[in-house]
Amino acid sequence: MSTSASSNAETLDVLIIGAGLSGIGAAYQLQKTCPGKRYAILEARDAIGGTWDLFRYPGIRSDSDMYTLGYRFKPWTNPKAIADGPAIRSYIRETAEEGGITRHIRFRQKVVSAAWSSAEACWTVVAEQVGTGERSTVRARFLYACSGYYRYDEAYRPEFAGEADFRGTLVLPQFWPEQLDHAGKRVVVIGSGATAVTVVPSMAKTAAHVTMLQRSPSYVVTRPGEDKIAHGLRRVLPERTAYRMTRWKNVLIGMFFYKLARSRPEPIKRRIVQMAAQQLGNGYDVATHFTPRYKPWDQRVCLVPDGDLFDAIRNGRVSVVTDTIERFTPDGIRLASGKELPADIVVIATGLALQVLGGVAMSIDGRPLQANEAFAYKGMMLSDVPNFAMAFGYTNASWTLKADLTAGYVCRLLRYMDRHGKAIAVPRREPGVEPKPFLDFTSGYVQRAQHILPKQGSRAPWQVHQNYLQDLVTIRFGRIADGVMRFGAKGAMP
Repeated sequence: MSTSASSNAETLDVLIIGAGLSGIGAAYQLQKTCPGKRYAILEARDAIGGTWDLFRYPGIRSDSDMYTLGYRFKPWTNPKAIADGPAIRSYIRETAEEGGITRHIRFRQKVVSAAWSSAEACWTVVAEQVGTGERSTVRARFLYACSGYYRYDEAYRPEFAGEADFRGTLVLPQFWPEQLDHAGKRVVVIGSGATAVTVVPSMAKTAAHVTMLQRSPSYVVTRPGEDKIAHGLRRVLPERTAYRMTRWKNVLIGMFFYKLARSRPEPIKRRIVQMAAQQLGNGYDVATHFTPRYKPWDQRVCLVPDGDLFDAIRNGRVSVVTDTIERFTPDGIRLASGKELPADIVVIATGLALQVLGGVAMSIDGRPLQANEAFAYKGMMLSDVPNFAMAFGYTNASWTLKADLTAGYVCRLLRYMDRHGKAIAVPRREPGVEPKPFLDFTSGYVQRAQHILPKQGSRAPWQVHQNYLQDLVTIRFGRIADGVMRFGAKGAMP
């Protein structure tokens, strides 16, 4: 790109990447607390909603309650606490429309690169028009990545022997065919995570039979589809007050059970397995199919609203098979045990393909940024990367809780820079901070991505806490000028 083309580009105060749950929340807070800032949102897709617009598989729903997955500033009024994808998508779009955010979104603009110049205290961002390939440039004083943590154009897709012999239909949930009709069909769903436990009971409503084929079990816990306490509070309190109380109730309950599970894993494991056994009835082999090899919350616990998966198993519409795949056959799947599973449709729900920074190629003063060499500052900025933040949620709670704190911090940081006449803010790692994995999680999708994720450090503020209250104190109320965050004027990196 020529210098003249870059210098003639539009200059914004803040550029947000992504118009999903995090991006719309970030824009709302920016407008409210930094009303003079000029901003735009670049969105690669042609609609608001991010993940909740992309995923269209049967039964798509939240795996967290909507009183914490919803925005702090906009009450969730739908009666369902565990909500379906279309309801969540409508909620995000409504938030954008009500806040006047939609007009700031530039759709079908995929960000391909972002280059920081200390001399200009500015990012130069190149976006590609999806469909035409035409490129455009925008400059921004602050870059805010709200693009999630996995690839939209690719899922994790293991290859199985004999796939070419299979005469049925292979489906990836991330790219669900709109016209696929599974009514009356024999379906096998490969996987045991959040996607599998969602799609299996939904397809079982009309399929001839659905088999959930898992290599190993996950923890599956029933949760009420509606929050009766929330409904009771709404009847006697103003809507916003009831919402705030319900939100805090769910935050604290979630934190309590997470801490209990991590401090007393064996009793909690026994209790979760016992609850599954009670819902599946006498004689069901929970030891094989619902007793994981790992401790609770080493991986994310799967929620099933109102026990829909257990109901479908108990009623004979769903079977669970725990085995490994030897190969596909023309009429289904042959397992290592020798058993064959007949199938007309096979759904490969084997997980996500992670990426960092939305796949954007970033550079700092001409040097390419290697995200896996950087340390995460408070779980939301990167060491030695100026005027940049990223939304990254919790693994043990709702994504939005951390995204909300991050958005608030970005606004505080921008106001601090304005008050003190600073053009650059960059967290600098001190000597003696030892590297640790960014996520302490054994899930396959995390382990496969460890080599691309940034690091966390051995002490604050480089630690990534999975604790909302701890982050609330340090992020919302902690000092901006903490000695680690360095500030400077245009022309020189501090």
